[in-house]
Amino acid sequence: MQNTEANEGASTSKRKSEHIRICLQENVAGEGIDTGLESLRFRHNALPEIAFDDILLDTEWLGRRMRTPLLVSSMTGGTSEAGAINRRLAEAAEHRGWAIGLGSMRAAIEQEELAASFYIRDLAPSVPVIANLGAVQLNYGFGVEACRRAVDIAEADALVLHLNSMQEVFQPEGNTDFRGLLPRIEEVCRALEVPVGIKEVGWGVDADTAAALASVGAAFIDVAGAGGTSWSQVEKYRQNDPMRRLAAEAFAGWGIPTAQSIKEVKSRLPHMPVVASGGLQHGVDAAKSIALGADIAGFGRALLPRAAEGETKVSVDQLNEQFERIEFELRAAMFGIGAASVAELKHTNRLIPVR
Repeated sequence: MQNTEANEGASTSKRKSEHIRICLQENVAGEGIDTGLESLRFRHNALPEIAFDDILLDTEWLGRRMRTPLLVSSMTGGTSEAGAINRRLAEAAEHRGWAIGLGSMRAAIEQEELAASFYIRDLAPSVPVIANLGAVQLNYGFGVEACRRAVDIAEADALVLHLNSMQEVFQPEGNTDFRGLLPRIEEVCRALEVPVGIKEVGWGVDADTAAALASVGAAFIDVAGAGGTSWSQVEKYRQNDPMRRLAAEAFAGWGIPTAQSIKEVKSRLPHMPVVASGGLQHGVDAAKSIALGADIAGFGRALLPRAAEGETKVSVDQLNEQFERIEFELRAAMFGIGAASVAELKHTNRLIPVR
């Protein structure tokens, strides 16, 4: 049994290394689809009647006061390289007051020595840290205790269970039995001592799915919509089967655009905390997402190149600059419409379709 777990852990770790390389070196963006944020613009307010320096980004999320409504989206872990990336991101997140999500922690559950690559609490003592496991693993031997172990390893404030059915279909080692997951998710939501949220990985969440997840106790939904990284494209580069590699091309435009997913979920579940992620590039995207109803905005692959730089101090300095720029862009967008707080941004009527 221990040898089996070690082999699975090594396989998972190798896969994580390949994912980092592919995301940095290959074209893994969806094709023929965008986030939908490009089709929206703010109606400029020439007389905002506020002082730029008075604009506040602080907000409340899951009962925690945050300095910004921004999140480092779940990306990686399970290798020494991934651990270094997580620690650079954590240092910048703590410095700027962003929440931070970890990549899938399956490797740490399967192979204990990999747990250190997910430990960032020493560098991020004051910001929300979110542990992460694939929901489908609840059909492959994981249960409440594995979820609790992930939270303990990360000293996390919340757990997210990610939904990645299309990725698993194209992944050479994919786990594709998604039957009966809702009651298993409910068991985790009811049993864990921290909030349990659900996120997609780049294809979006529709209103019906969000409502079903809310009914079993999901504390938040991260829509992770289409328009950014396509994980069928990522897995295409790992696929040795020519048929599946070619088939992946047909799904390069698959998914619910991020903007549409936010609108669907908030329309059905107006009080559900929502994270907007999936292809966000700058603070204006964050502002649009919040104006659509999201509570916080998550950035993933846009942060990866700087986080993956080899020399730690240089990387962290560059990440700090990128985080600061995103915050500045968000504030500038708020200034441009006369919104002095995140609450005012969420209730603005100045986000309009591009004609």
